[in-house]
Amino acid sequence: VRATGVHKAYGDAGVLTGLNLEVPRGETITIFGPNGAGKTTLLRVLGSLTRPDRGEIAINGFSLKEQAAFARSTIGVVMHSSLLYGDPTARENLRFYGKLFGLGDAEDRIETLARRLNVAHRLDDKVRDLSHGLGKRVSFVRALLHRPRLLLLDEPESGLDQNTLGIFEELLAEFRAGGGATVLVTHSLELGLALSDRIAILGGGRIVFDDRSESVTIEELPEIYRRFTGEVS
Repeated sequence: VRATGVHKAYGDAGVLTGLNLEVPRGETITIFGPNGAGKTTLLRVLGSLTRPDRGEIAINGFSLKEQAAFARSTIGVVMHSSLLYGDPTARENLRFYGKLFGLGDAEDRIETLARRLNVAHRLDDKVRDLSHGLGKRVSFVRALLHRPRLLLLDEPESGLDQNTLGIFEELLAEFRAGGGATVLVTHSLELGLALSDRIAILGGGRIVFDDRSESVTIEELPEIYRRFTGEVS
């Protein structure tokens, strides 16, 4: 990721105001911030789900302004919304995404990832009949299906039980070891610190704190968060 001078407003409310961010290959960065700070907007902008008003963004070497389709083909996204259709089954949804990305091995990828995430037994259920947690697992399958090089994750732990959270952490570690970059948003200081190489705090529409995870202890992080946001996490 290389984002420079990114601005995004909704009406008169500026959400991102000149944000700069770089995330190299093989790195996971966790972004913290209070509600309304623009964390989800940032992920939507990076994922080409929302256009910025100004600024330059390159994803895996592709300009979002001029090569959006190429950039999107390298991104996997897990948001609060599952980005799945409710009436088709989980399998039908995943096959559809496989066709969108032109995957010749979509069936094998679906089965492999679904077994890994313990959701293979529910692939033939309609998505609207799945619990939030099961829907989240299918969302992870969708996000990883096309072998992305960048993952954008908005509170990925939401709805996951401890076992599935452990599987998610293993998958994220494997993704990072394979050279994939991840931008993770979470309210959990402990989880975000444990999973990332870098931590950042978003405030006033910009990154106001950015440091290596090993430079910050979990005991220090709440005070750092309070100092830069004025809030207690």
